[in-house]
Amino acid sequence: MLKTPNEDLHRLSVSDYKNAEKTPLVIVLDNIRSLHNVGSVFRTADAFLLRGICLCGITATPPHRDIEKTALGATESVYWEYFDTTIEAIKKLKSLNYRIVAVEQTDASISLEHYQPYANEKTALIFGHEMMGVNEEVLKFCDDCIEIPQFGTKHSLNISVSVGVIVWDLFSKLKFGVKQYTPAMPL
Repeated sequence: MLKTPNEDLHRLSVSDYKNAEKTPLVIVLDNIRSLHNVGSVFRTADAFLLRGICLCGITATPPHRDIEKTALGATESVYWEYFDTTIEAIKKLKSLNYRIVAVEQTDASISLEHYQPYANEKTALIFGHEMMGVNEEVLKFCDDCIEIPQFGTKHSLNISVSVGVIVWDLFSKLKFGVKQYTPAMPL
């Protein structure tokens, strides 16, 4: 087994990326304090050709060297927009016919393996503050809420990890037609 050389990876140029058909997903960052997390989200958005990122409230915006440390240039390819509040971002996204989905543990959350995105529907995924999660007021504007099943003692993941898990799952269901999880039957 040999590593694939960079020149054989068929990477898109920034202009080709901007013109490529996008995955119908947008990430909404609800008051994220870590610039490294913000940069990581840009990199994930680039990797899966997402439509963009909404940076809200205290969430830092490019250009910033601490965002670039983890974004590695993805701030140049991924469309982003800043909003004073997450609710402003949601109102704009709803006007553009996005389904609003919070990633949070609530009494109405759908476990990720059971959540099936709609093939012809645009979806905005809201990720909340590292300690406080998605703001309670923001949850009132959401169409769905999903959570990542966890089995250890912490029941939370770093936001950059959560974004990667959720985006990969929804991307694979949309792109490759992966259907809802069906639990194994007992022997």
